Amino acid sequence: MPLTRDEAIARADLIDVESMRVELDLTTDSATFESLTEIVFHASSATPTFVDLKAVDVHEVELDDEVLDPALAADGRLPITPREGRNTLVVRATMPFSNDGQGLHRSVDPADQAEYVYGHLFLDAAPKVFACFDQPDLKAPYDVSVRVPEEWVVTGNGDPVHEGDGQWRLATTKPLSTYFVTVCAGPYVSRTDAWTGPEGQRVPLVIHGRASLEAELDAQAPQMFEITRQCMSYFHELFGIDYPFGEYHQVFVPEFNAGAMENPGCVTFRDQYLFRGAISRASLLSRSNTIAHEMAHMWFGDLVTPVWWDDLWLNESFAEYMAHRALVDATEFTEAWVDFGIARKPWGYAAERSPSTHPVAGAPAPDGDTALQNFDGISYAKGASALRQLIAWMGDEAFVAGVRDHLTRHSYGNATLADFLGSMAAASGRDVDAWAAAWLETAGLDRLSVELTTTDDAEGMPVVETATLVREQPQGVEGEAPNRPHALTVTGWTDGDRAWSVDVEVEGDRTELPELVGRPVPRLVVPNAADTTWATAVLDEDSLRTLPTQLPQVTDPGTRAMLWAAVVDAVAEARMDPRQQVALFAEAFPVETDASILTLSSMYTLRTIGRMVPVTDRRSREAAVEQAARARLDSAEEGSSTAWLAARTIAQVAIEAEAIRPWARGAELPAGLEEDDDFRWLAVRRLAELGALDGELELMAEHDGSLSGRLAALQARAAQPDTESKDWAWGELAGRESGRSNYERNSLAQGFWASGGAELLAPYVERYLQEIPALSGVLGEDALARVAQLAFPLQVPTAATAEAVDAVLAGDTVSPAVRRSMVDQRSVLGEILRSQQVYGA
Repeated sequence: MPLTRDEAIARADLIDVESMRVELDLTTDSATFESLTEIVFHASSATPTFVDLKAVDVHEVELDDEVLDPALAADGRLPITPREGRNTLVVRATMPFSNDGQGLHRSVDPADQAEYVYGHLFLDAAPKVFACFDQPDLKAPYDVSVRVPEEWVVTGNGDPVHEGDGQWRLATTKPLSTYFVTVCAGPYVSRTDAWTGPEGQRVPLVIHGRASLEAELDAQAPQMFEITRQCMSYFHELFGIDYPFGEYHQVFVPEFNAGAMENPGCVTFRDQYLFRGAISRASLLSRSNTIAHEMAHMWFGDLVTPVWWDDLWLNESFAEYMAHRALVDATEFTEAWVDFGIARKPWGYAAERSPSTHPVAGAPAPDGDTALQNFDGISYAKGASALRQLIAWMGDEAFVAGVRDHLTRHSYGNATLADFLGSMAAASGRDVDAWAAAWLETAGLDRLSVELTTTDDAEGMPVVETATLVREQPQGVEGEAPNRPHALTVTGWTDGDRAWSVDVEVEGDRTELPELVGRPVPRLVVPNAADTTWATAVLDEDSLRTLPTQLPQVTDPGTRAMLWAAVVDAVAEARMDPRQQVALFAEAFPVETDASILTLSSMYTLRTIGRMVPVTDRRSREAAVEQAARARLDSAEEGSSTAWLAARTIAQVAIEAEAIRPWARGAELPAGLEEDDDFRWLAVRRLAELGALDGELELMAEHDGSLSGRLAALQARAAQPDTESKDWAWGELAGRESGRSNYERNSLAQGFWASGGAELLAPYVERYLQEIPALSGVLGEDALARVAQLAFPLQVPTAATAEAVDAVLAGDTVSPAVRRSMVDQRSVLGEILRSQQVYGA
């Protein structure tokens, strides 16, 4: 059962953990491992409580000198009654390896059959590895030792030492929350470097990857070390506190659920970040951003940790903001805020449109499962945007002073939002609580638009007569609007020339812009042009109509990114015909230069075609995208990042199978993609979607036996538009006994819905509603949420589908993770149905 906040408060009042000693033996078998835990803790009274423990079998429990019955452990809890004062609890148990990315995950690399293990204990998986008081405010230092096969390497939160015969010991850590503890073990290959600070501080840096990815690690480690050193220097200077956790290890692990996890001293990353084949600048920026994000957590999140999960957003918002700031200020990726605008903000805007939207802060989190459901684009992108607005409002110098005070005051401990705001108020002398109430404690998006009236000047040219920035606010929980202030820029563009630009501070629903009176009437009027605030930018009808010709001529990439985000919103809200988005792409993509905009505008447009464009028009719109991508490929420098992005778009959308069949077979590949197996897999999957495979799947599967190749093969096989393929794929995806990992099920889900008409796919609506929720217990909630999202039947967008989903959501038969995914995807289904109603089905 999940730990409730009330239980956590009571246990924190009772218990203070002095130390944790954990011994793990990973050599017993492939399904389980042995775990011994010694917890030294102090109790304020002899009051019954419990230890969290999710074991396969509990062998011994001893509290001080008393032997307890192991059978007392049930439902993930071991009841104990400590004596007042100092206690020692020893638990020996057999624990389960997982294959869903939670707990101690075990994976076999199909490239060489090597086994890899890593610990991912967020949010409540620590009891699957060792006995503990599993809540973030009961921190303790850890002593961890691990026995592994002789050829394996071990690392974790403490500096690793190999003692011989497969026995490894990790140095005693600083106080850590349970969810930050990790152990990574296997025949990893490693590369080393070091960071040296301005006062002679030295931090060893180590990067690890699977043995089958050694060539990729060798080629890419120098760039990653450079970003790591640059960010460490930046954060060291900005925060005024030395990096606090010994060596700094970064481990690229297989089948990881998230992008990365900020385990102190031992960050784990999904190993897709060790890129195969050609690497675009957008990919490098994305990985560099993740490196910076996890490093920012070393101070904000790890050094100072939330008391409870309701403040987890602050960790992520802060790291999200700091990562982009560090890239812009300290690395070559000065365009990072452009990437934020087109990659991150639309994710958060989509979460705000969903019925599951919630405030950035203060969302109820009565237990861990509930908190996990609010861990989304609002926590990351909206929170980071709110921090940008806070800085604009209070000044950067005061913000940095407040951050330093917060980190210093609560080092190695826990803190709340109130603590953070207290430091901000002390540093700035402003009413930060009022700002927080408006920005952090209410859900929903403000809508910003510009109203112009026009007249003719003395020469008969149209000029602005009046200009007003209009703010439409969402209603608060009790019907009161949050009254969020905004600092933003309004800009007018005509044929690539900036007609005018004005900075605006918005504190009311209508803000007059007298500076624009008498100025030329532009073809394109852009609210929030610098993309500094969090709001839906509502373009006027004339601006929407002229976007296909005007957006490609806008010279500011930040404004172009913001306009693409506005287009995604407009299509989702049925304010823009989805075919108009395709028309915009057809004009903009051939001349776009920013790598992030190229990547994301392609992804969003392909998604719109697959979801929103009427079925009868899809082939013609795919043809328009293919033509635009070929134009960009022809104009790009051969072998450039831009050329690769264009070719990848073609491989995903080609209308004629013969146009990409040579690529799938490894022939006639664009320059720089000759060794790019992932590119070839794109072509194979497209052939599968077209029902045009002719041995390419088998050929490619034999050529690429890697973990990525195996997943791509599953996706391509599931993408074939025939009854036999769909029936097989669904059985593997949704079967409780299929044994498929979380990654395999995700790949199957992505392929399954990529092809097939309504007649073929309609029967799987009911199967989704019955069989995916039944995977609860087979997969952890974090992994199951992703499966439930990807497997949702958006490709059967009918009223009957909506009604069937609503009927399930009206009951109480699904777990919180599945419910949240279904609610969010039901919202997207509603957007599709509204677009169909307005623009045609």
